[in-house]
Amino acid sequence: MRDLNCTGIKPLQDGQLYHDPGFIPGEMADMLLNRLIEEVPWQQDNIRIFGKTYQQPRLTALYAENERSYTYSGITMNPLPFPSILQPVKEAVEKRADHKFTTCLLNLYRDGNDSNGWHADNEKELGSNPVIASLSLGATRAFHLKHLEDKSLRYRLFLEHGSLLIMGGAMQHHWLHQIPKTRKPVGRRINLTFRSIQ
Repeated sequence: MRDLNCTGIKPLQDGQLYHDPGFIPGEMADMLLNRLIEEVPWQQDNIRIFGKTYQQPRLTALYAENERSYTYSGITMNPLPFPSILQPVKEAVEKRADHKFTTCLLNLYRDGNDSNGWHADNEKELGSNPVIASLSLGATRAFHLKHLEDKSLRYRLFLEHGSLLIMGGAMQHHWLHQIPKTRKPVGRRINLTFRSIQ
């Protein structure tokens, strides 16, 4: 797996990636992290894998400017209205992405045991070529990418506190991504994943 050291737009085979490691300044990122940990009504849903039920290895929450639910991995989440603390964040992300988002799925990774396995954000309610913007707060975690057809295309990118990652084009048709578990001692991390629910 090759490290992907990119700032700005990175054209990939069958997709496009944008990375801004300093999107939100440190003090503002610290404030957001602390307030979201304390104020978000985090939940831990059950998922079924090969017929067995497990607790999802992270906590989640969903906010939206409409009442449309979001279903992934057999889990249906019903949104809460965007809180005031997230409105300016949403607007800043929309400006950078040049895209309007309706919904934000938040993930809280409490330590290195929390993870998000290989997947694509390809649910039908996201549309054919969705734009997904992910804002990272807290501990730096590795973000892995692998191409579905060309097995030689595997990358690793480190997502820092205050960084913004945007996936666009045909990424969700041709690539999988994950936040793997790690045995290294790491602190808490929140990522806010902005998307548009059709």
